[in-house]
Amino acid sequence: MDLYKVDDTSCSKKTDILMHSKMRVWGKLIMAVTVFFFVEKALMAQSATVIRFDELQKILQTKSDQIQVLNFWALWCAPCIKELPLLEKLNTENRFNAKITLINLDYADKVEKVNEFIARKNIKSEVLLLDEIDYNSWIDKVDRGWSGAIPATLVFNPKTGKRKFVEKELKEGEIEKLIASLN
Repeated sequence: MDLYKVDDTSCSKKTDILMHSKMRVWGKLIMAVTVFFFVEKALMAQSATVIRFDELQKILQTKSDQIQVLNFWALWCAPCIKELPLLEKLNTENRFNAKITLINLDYADKVEKVNEFIARKNIKSEVLLLDEIDYNSWIDKVDRGWSGAIPATLVFNPKTGKRKFVEKELKEGEIEKLIASLN
């Protein structure tokens, strides 16, 4: 009998078992990290606050040194969705000391869809869902010239009382020009 002869089959089985065990451990670890990541993201995700018009009116009458940017949008409005990254960029850069508030006009029973969108797009701006389906009762109070079309953006300086209202999709640089015109 050869003392140095190794039984290849028993070694390969032990190696296979060891490798399989390590793969299971790594698989569980990866799964745990993935679950943690998504749970943490969900917990930290911004969510829409459902409000009535009287609460929006308080924002319109705010006394602040910050320029206010109110953007009216909805999930079903493609031009609205297209301009959101510009508003988010303005919010994160904060070069103009402006407060960005996104006013969602979807029905309140769609708040979960709105929240899913906010989380998926990682929106950091404040999002309010306006629960007022009688649009004609409040549109003129936002701006007398507003036909009700969206996207629509109201930029106002509470300090000076100056305001600009735009009823169209904003392009790169337009929001900044509106803000600059109110200083």
